[in-house]
Amino acid sequence: MEQTILSEFNLDLSKFSIPQYIAIEGPIGIGKTTLAKRLAHSFNYETLLEDAEENPFLARFYQDRRGNALPTQLFFLFQRMRKLQDLRQGDIFQPIRISDFLIEKDPLFAKITLDDDEYRLYQTVYDSIITDLPKPDLVVYLQASTETLYDRVKLRGLPTEQAIEQSYLQQLNDAYTQFFYYYDETPLLIVNTEAINLAKGERDYHNLVEYMLQISSGRHYYNPHSLQ
Repeated sequence: MEQTILSEFNLDLSKFSIPQYIAIEGPIGIGKTTLAKRLAHSFNYETLLEDAEENPFLARFYQDRRGNALPTQLFFLFQRMRKLQDLRQGDIFQPIRISDFLIEKDPLFAKITLDDDEYRLYQTVYDSIITDLPKPDLVVYLQASTETLYDRVKLRGLPTEQAIEQSYLQQLNDAYTQFFYYYDETPLLIVNTEAINLAKGERDYHNLVEYMLQISSGRHYYNPHSLQ
């Protein structure tokens, strides 16, 4: 990293061990892409982002999950793999990157949406390609209640998401909670976003970044009240 002073925060970055590869995770509507882009701007990171709008099955999936789950899931799996393979084939240390997905969580969607035969097929494909991929130096898992997620999804107003039911978001939220309860592959920061605004709240965002920079290993919980 060229800069040694992060002027936005008035922090001397030479005092911290800055993660070279950060993955932001969380369920639909949590704000992971927004946070990834904001961090990328602050730290001059390149981004590695999902392109949900490229998935031709997604809108149909939200209208009819049972009939469109498998192609939707496989499209996202191959898209994420392609992005990570590009990262693996290049120099994984320079430039530094931040992503809005962790591919190891991909199967949790499959478990919710696929029937047994489809899931076995998906798992066969997943196991055959999920090898020798770069791991993040830090994973940030964003949490909120299902009611908050539902409100955020409706507020951002994406046409493809308007058919999402609160019951589906509850399933996703529960699956994410279970996944990260057992996750120990990398340093992990679990952030309760219920009462903070990481998209527009300057103090909330700055406080999170300062906390994040202290992390070098293990599991950590960030559960603030809003300071706005």
